[in-house]
Amino acid sequence: MEAAMSSIPDYVYAFDTKRRLAYANPAILKLFTLSANEMLGKTFEDLGYSKELAARLNGHIDQVFSDGVMIEDEVFFRSPSGLAACFSFLWGPVLAEDGSVELVVGVSRESTERHEIEEELRKSEVRLRAATELAELGIYSWDPITGALGWDERLRAIWGLPPDTNITEDVFKAGIHPEDLPRVERAIAACIDPARDGRYNVDYRVIGRDDGRTRYVATSGQATFSEGRAVGFLGASVDVTTQRLNEMAILASEAQFRSFAKYSSNLIWIGDPAAGLIIFRSAAFERIWGVSSDEAPTALVEWMKDVHPDDRQQVEHALNLVSAGEVVQFDYRIIRPIDGAVRWLRDTSFPILNDAGAVIRIGGIVEDLTQEEANQIYIVSATAAEARRLAALVRAIGRQTRIFVGSSTFLDVAAVLAPGCVLVDLRRRREDGLSLLRELRARAIPLPTIALDGAGASATSAVAAMKAGAIDYVIERDEESLRAMLASALAECHAAVRPTCDENASARLAKLTPREREVLVGLVDGGTNKVIGQKLGISSRTVEMHRAQVMHRLNAGNLAELLQIALAAGIMPSAGNGGQLPSRR
Repeated sequence: MEAAMSSIPDYVYAFDTKRRLAYANPAILKLFTLSANEMLGKTFEDLGYSKELAARLNGHIDQVFSDGVMIEDEVFFRSPSGLAACFSFLWGPVLAEDGSVELVVGVSRESTERHEIEEELRKSEVRLRAATELAELGIYSWDPITGALGWDERLRAIWGLPPDTNITEDVFKAGIHPEDLPRVERAIAACIDPARDGRYNVDYRVIGRDDGRTRYVATSGQATFSEGRAVGFLGASVDVTTQRLNEMAILASEAQFRSFAKYSSNLIWIGDPAAGLIIFRSAAFERIWGVSSDEAPTALVEWMKDVHPDDRQQVEHALNLVSAGEVVQFDYRIIRPIDGAVRWLRDTSFPILNDAGAVIRIGGIVEDLTQEEANQIYIVSATAAEARRLAALVRAIGRQTRIFVGSSTFLDVAAVLAPGCVLVDLRRRREDGLSLLRELRARAIPLPTIALDGAGASATSAVAAMKAGAIDYVIERDEESLRAMLASALAECHAAVRPTCDENASARLAKLTPREREVLVGLVDGGTNKVIGQKLGISSRTVEMHRAQVMHRLNAGNLAELLQIALAAGIMPSAGNGGQLPSRR
């Protein structure tokens, strides 16, 4: 409603044949700090207008009365309340039953801002646009006693009626959408209620009688009262169909986006790089970070504290590239604030541009590469009862569990399980548990293991478990201490879980984005940042940031190591390429 009402004039008023104010809406009263009784009946001279301005406005009124025409103008006025502004206005006749002009009705709005724009742009173009906007406004009057309605041609057009249509109350109500009519009738009843202020503000749909079109209308008006009853009404309406349909399309689009974001397993985020703020996070944030979006910091510098210290520099480089207009994919770790667990993430970030092509937002889609293992614990025990007890302890510290009774049951499916950690119970069948540890290592199954032993276990037992392949060894003394030790051991276990990848050079290069690969090829060819930037059509500063990202992705400590990795992957310097970078491999 507020958006639609922005198109309705600020001030509505009427003059009689003696140039006296016959009606003024409440907004005008505020300009003069007078009551309605004090205002009505006053001329421009009575209200303190300058001689020149009063003469100009009186001339307009006289012309409307004599010729029955509509007049559009703009003036500068300083009101007694202290407002100094430009006002654009449109005046037109209100006809009596005999066809004579009985009132001049006017609508005005502050136009200082538009006037300032006109000074900077071509006056004729802006005035034409303002006139077009103003022409969409429909003026009407209503006699609450007789029911007589007076509409101008524009209002008839909104109702899909010819200019000469006789307007009656039945015609008016027949055009209103049936679903909106009760609300309009309530608004009319309220505005003519003498116990109220007489204001009428409502928007509704109109179905054109002759053209069948559905239009959205925003309308406002003011009733006048005498001897405890409404005796007159003046109002203005505007067709806001385009604006309303645009608003509905935006709301529908936003609803679709939020629905998609709500159910996406990946995190979708949007940031404001200028303000240094994260302005949107999808529901997946809570699952990945362990805290709700409402509790998470919105400042980028605060959020960076959750990024693993070893990865912060490359994340900052990547976000700088995105803010400069690049699309960047990068992997990094976070340390969950809720439990200290380490998670590996892959972020594909991109710039969001305005119509002028400038970056106004940045966004990203974050895939949790440790999504499965972040909570999944496989518990292997000799008895089902003990496996369930351990599972309850593990779930109490926020981990998902899956239990296996006996080593052979687990080994049958270990090779196809999602990444996670294995808790092996040695207390009942020690040799069976140790054999499981050794078998996992022999089969090269990448599931880190924690060995659980009883209170009487010796140091020799711990050594045997570690030699068999366990990355941690926990001794049960009591339930409380066991829970604390498991929480610590599982956090360490997950820190050791990293998305698997080949360690050969070709696999490492496969992580690079197309732009990063182009920069690497340029470095192999011996190019400087400036030369590479010229060939790729980007700045040397952007090349520098890509270069730092490539160094980090390939874990190269210096340029020499970087070139060794590239050469090992088969990227060779191009000979006599005429200054062109070699094609991507």
